[in-house]
Amino acid sequence: MTSLPADRPLNTLTGDEFRSLDRKAITLLGMSGVGKTTLCRKLPSCDWFHYSGDFRLGTRYMDEAILDNIKREAMKVPFLADLLRRDAIYICHNITTTNLSPVSTFLGKIGDPARGGIGIDEFMRRQALHMEAEYKAMLDVEAFIDKAFDVYGYRHFVNDAGGSLCELDDPALFEMLARRTLIIYLEAPADMLDELVERAMKDPKPLYYRPDFLTTRLDEYLRERALSSVNEIEPDDFMRWIFPQLIESRLPRYDAIARRYGIRIDAGKIQNLKSEADVLDLIAAALDR
Repeated sequence: MTSLPADRPLNTLTGDEFRSLDRKAITLLGMSGVGKTTLCRKLPSCDWFHYSGDFRLGTRYMDEAILDNIKREAMKVPFLADLLRRDAIYICHNITTTNLSPVSTFLGKIGDPARGGIGIDEFMRRQALHMEAEYKAMLDVEAFIDKAFDVYGYRHFVNDAGGSLCELDDPALFEMLARRTLIIYLEAPADMLDELVERAMKDPKPLYYRPDFLTTRLDEYLRERALSSVNEIEPDDFMRWIFPQLIESRLPRYDAIARRYGIRIDAGKIQNLKSEADVLDLIAAALDR
């Protein structure tokens, strides 16, 4: 087994040194949709433990809040309400690493309740719950690296982090991730960013926003649309309006994390990867640059 000085940052390895590690651990950083989970699928599941930050926060730290929200909606249906009160049925979610819709549905969309929106106070409460859960899920990475090997017998570990990881302002957290994993920023080329924006225009998805970012943008949106309150907002219109600005605000944060703690690879190359060997070649090349 190849060993390294405990204080040596993983992003200072050469490509050959990384390849020679008997136990590899990586953290994937980048916008939702750039290919983090796609890259994970190229790694053999028999050797690589796939840790999904969104799965962990949804099933461990937001589980009760997500289920309460679903039950609240079910109780609006008299037929279901009667069965729930009599414990004749039960409700559970089915969050998986490839189906995180219960998490995004809980986050919801700000705006007119009559059009599926959420009021500002409840929206901000859910946003805060999500950020706290994401922070805790990332703190759990260190323990899961050891558990993946000691309990389940996996040799390698991949941390498939949520797109909002860059919103966490805690150097100690990133120092831990950089010490235990190689942080890899999947940097989206311009055409992929355009595609992400286009996709969001067609099918807006609930997302996390920093409180200061959201407050500032909400004021701008209300002025631009000549609206007097958040409850007048058409939820999907606001999400289409804010998404390009969210990307713009996150790019410098991703870049700063990559510069200080990790490496970067071109996310446009992920679709061409066929195997674990291709993934390791791409990582090694980035380390050698």
